[in-house]
Amino acid sequence: MQEPKLMRLRAAMQVAQIDAYIVPSSDPHQSEYVADYWNSRAWLSGFTGSAGLLVVTQDWAGLWTDSRYFLQAETQLKDSGINLHKVLPNQANDYRDYLGKQLTAGSKIGLDGRLFSVQQLERLEQKLADFELQIVSHLDLIDDIWGSRPKLPKAPIFDFPIEYSGHARAEKLAGIRQQMHLQNTDVYLVSALDEIAWLFNLRGQDTDYNPVFYAYAAIQHDVAYLFLDLDKVSENLTQKLERKSVILRAYRDFPNYLKRLYEGRTVLLSPSTFPAQLYDLLSTEVIEQKSLIQTQKTIKNEVEIAHLRKTMELDGVALLKLYRWLEKEAGKRSISEYEIGKQLTHFRAQQTDFVSPSFASIVGYNANGAIVHYRAEKNNCAQVEQHGMLLIDSGGQYLTGTTDITRTTTLGLPTNNQKRHFTLVLKGHIALADIRFPKGTNGHQLDSLARQFLWCEQLNYGHGTGHGVGFFLNVHESPPSISSSSSRLTELKPGMVFSNEPGYYETDQYGIRIENLLLCVPANEADNFLQFETLSLFPIDRQLINIDLLSKKEIIWLNQYHQEVEERLSPFLSTEEKRWLQKQCIMIK
Repeated sequence: MQEPKLMRLRAAMQVAQIDAYIVPSSDPHQSEYVADYWNSRAWLSGFTGSAGLLVVTQDWAGLWTDSRYFLQAETQLKDSGINLHKVLPNQANDYRDYLGKQLTAGSKIGLDGRLFSVQQLERLEQKLADFELQIVSHLDLIDDIWGSRPKLPKAPIFDFPIEYSGHARAEKLAGIRQQMHLQNTDVYLVSALDEIAWLFNLRGQDTDYNPVFYAYAAIQHDVAYLFLDLDKVSENLTQKLERKSVILRAYRDFPNYLKRLYEGRTVLLSPSTFPAQLYDLLSTEVIEQKSLIQTQKTIKNEVEIAHLRKTMELDGVALLKLYRWLEKEAGKRSISEYEIGKQLTHFRAQQTDFVSPSFASIVGYNANGAIVHYRAEKNNCAQVEQHGMLLIDSGGQYLTGTTDITRTTTLGLPTNNQKRHFTLVLKGHIALADIRFPKGTNGHQLDSLARQFLWCEQLNYGHGTGHGVGFFLNVHESPPSISSSSSRLTELKPGMVFSNEPGYYETDQYGIRIENLLLCVPANEADNFLQFETLSLFPIDRQLINIDLLSKKEIIWLNQYHQEVEERLSPFLSTEEKRWLQKQCIMIK
């Protein structure tokens, strides 16, 4: 029997006279985490992972997602009538090819053009033209069938002062205008939420985990317009912005602003994020290029870096309290994965300037640890016992920075295989953390460093090795990455922050991942070589290490790392907590 939601969609498709409908995971700003109002794909399919695309025809439905979510998707799509299509790196398994094979020439494919960027829609049109398929791109079928659709968020937008940001909004705007002047551009349109938040030194609460707010920006040489929900901005903040020639307008007025841009004005925008449906409203000359903001945002300034180093100490203290609590409670009772995640948020909330988690904590016990983006639900999760393996991947949003850290620990005596796999992952983690590389290197060139020891035993992991991290912004920050994919070749530059998170996963048994955040810094005074500074501060489980597999250099790195962890966390700890930390950081001889 068809799922009622899919039946309602198919009925709407018949009325619109289309043969297929595409539902992405995005909002009009290409956000990773979206407000509930835009969570159409999850509502229709039941699959709650943050990445995926749903295609529905009259007699078939399919969902495409990547390896981080394979096990989760298999579980959540069971008996839904939706087929799972696994997207693998560097392999052809594309929903566009599938549509071309399944539909006959002349068929119509509908989608909501607000949810596709200019670049995405152009590529889709080019691909489907080969199959003689038509796209109807201004078609929102979801609103009419989603009767209890959530409202758009109303949380207040707040100022992010210079003592945290390091640079004033006027200074940032001046830098953007200088670039606009060099390109002879009159208006710069911005739709990516983290770019808007960074540029204007504002933060919000419109999406889970990322402190952003729904808005568009139009930057001119003498004034900047912010299109947002006016009810979410206080009168005091409005006046403060207007004194710097930042004028607020209603979010719904942005399309009318685009229509009023008269011919003769040159507009600059990023086709990878700007919504295709809004692009169609422009009648002026348009320059499409990479964002003017992204690179500036990803390179943290000295104020942000100083804050980040202190934030890592606070985050390490929160983790220490969590693991000590877990040790005590595990001896008394069974503890659910869900409770562990809630308790970790509790300990983070005790730290100065904590705002929220930076993503939903992944607390995976034994087999659940092998589900890369596993999420424990209150009434549907494992009970953690005094044996086996526990993987905790978590992070915090602080006014003083964003954290993301993973530790895998043993709750009993580990097997030889578990120790071998853990040590191979650790060796890759150290190889990346300890590398020096020439200026101009990109993350794709470094990715194999973290995989080499697994590869030697014909093992691998399906996710990227590292992603960029924002400053009290998106925990996954584009474009920096360390990945086996050659599609994103962003040069690594001093000030960029990355995750270092190789892993290994035995399906139905256990998962292993070791993650710290890295700061890219100069390796010499000539600044022609770069290296990484490890920012995250928490012990790596020594019980899971097969010391015989470590080189002398790797042992030195691990001992030095643990020495730094102990030295920097100890001033915040009680006597008992210091003893616990000392035990975890004992040097390897």
